[in-house]
Amino acid sequence: MDQKERIQLKNFYESQLLNDTIPFWFPRSLDKEYGGYLLMRDQDGSLLDDDKAVWIQGRTAWLLATLYNTVEPREKWLEAAKSGIDFLSNYCFDTDGRMFFHMTRDGRPLRKRRYFFSETFAVIAFAAYAKASGDEQAAARARELFTQCIRYAEGEAPLTPKFTGTRPAKGIGVPMIMINTAQQLRETIGDPRCDAYIAKWIKEIEQYFVKDEIRCVMEQVAPDGSIIDHIDGRTLNPGHAIEGAWFILHEARYRNNDPQLIGLGCRMLDYMWERGWDQEEGGILYFRDVYHKPVQEYWQDMKFWWPQNEAIIATLLAHLVTGNEKYALWHRQVHDYAYRHFHDKENGEWFGYLHRNGSIAQRAKGNLFKGPFHLPRQEWYCARVLGGYIKTH
Repeated sequence: MDQKERIQLKNFYESQLLNDTIPFWFPRSLDKEYGGYLLMRDQDGSLLDDDKAVWIQGRTAWLLATLYNTVEPREKWLEAAKSGIDFLSNYCFDTDGRMFFHMTRDGRPLRKRRYFFSETFAVIAFAAYAKASGDEQAAARARELFTQCIRYAEGEAPLTPKFTGTRPAKGIGVPMIMINTAQQLRETIGDPRCDAYIAKWIKEIEQYFVKDEIRCVMEQVAPDGSIIDHIDGRTLNPGHAIEGAWFILHEARYRNNDPQLIGLGCRMLDYMWERGWDQEEGGILYFRDVYHKPVQEYWQDMKFWWPQNEAIIATLLAHLVTGNEKYALWHRQVHDYAYRHFHDKENGEWFGYLHRNGSIAQRAKGNLFKGPFHLPRQEWYCARVLGGYIKTH
């Protein structure tokens, strides 16, 4: 990838972010009556449902504050970020300190989950907003929530009781999301605990989930790291592991291009590209089986939007830190596939769900799980990282 292509890509991602993706969501998604965001939207942006997913309220507040911090200090972005922070603060915490998952528009709880991902997204939202606004209370809240997330991750604080059965397992999702949460906290308001915890969680991923002997990254394993030879234990999520790969490559850059972390991140990307890239139709497949057996979930061969976003970031980052043209080729492949099939050129933003052959499975742009996060984060991050590799003289 030469200098000209890097400049063109940077300009493309910036233009898509600011002239296509963000305008689809804002200002129409601001809830001026109750605060927060109305994000469940049809192809043309019309509202499908006025419920609010707590994950995406936090993610959206993070995005808006991050745009203010790193792209341009537009007052409307800061005000919109505050709307999400206020909604989270006023409505989304239960009496036990845990966060809800699914709310009505006016802030009444509908569902609460057994995991703590709502809290991790609240950490990055409060931290980014604190940096943007100088709000010390928001900064303190981010650090307090991070402390609580560490306790949940370490098993020191109880989550909602659940039946674990006689086949215990550990998932890659917790160390992955905690790495990214700590990275965002460190890059916004700072926290002296982050470096050591990030190293700990990376070691956990390498020790338990990366299987070099079969060129694979497991989604879940037994407590000792062995493969659970049952359907759930064998099921891989290539896009998720590829997302973890770029978190580790990001950390490698932070640590002066640490060669061990570059090697680990690139191995993870290599293994899951081999297993996840659809050689016949293009795009990252949703689920695979570690032993190439049938996968239980019926959507296993669909193309979801977010694995493509994560693969676009990971392949670009791998190329930039290694100079290996293989990753530049993979980046072009997934970039071209995704913007050709997912992007809605008429209304902006991306469709979320395609059939394996690339046809649109359903036209919604926002629901309980999809909102302004994976796509705008990809466009923002890629433009930002490319800027660091473009020669200015």
